[in-house]
Amino acid sequence: MQDIQLKITDRNGQTHEVIAPTDMSMNLMEVVRSYELAEEGTIGVCGGMAMCASCQVYVINGAEKLEEMGAEEDAMLAEAFHVQDNSRLGCQIHITEEIDGLEVQIAPYP
Repeated sequence: MQDIQLKITDRNGQTHEVIAPTDMSMNLMEVVRSYELAEEGTIGVCGGMAMCASCQVYVINGAEKLEEMGAEEDAMLAEAFHVQDNSRLGCQIHITEEIDGLEVQIAPYP
């Protein structure tokens, strides 16, 4: 296993190139929190259970690398604010070698 590179644009429009480990069972929401790319208390409010959409991101590049959206994620996005066609929940995007180079933008916080 190796580290991968991700491009994450924060809610202020600044793009960050970050490195994420593939051997720690992390998800994208946890990477955003660990790099403090979103204001404390505005991301991962539910703890990564796909129940709040505070970790919603827009997939800019690399959507084909992601696993298919599950029913829980789809249902949560159906009720969320600021949803776009390329919306996903960061807590449901697992950090694996397959998503190396993924580029996302953090959605606005309701």
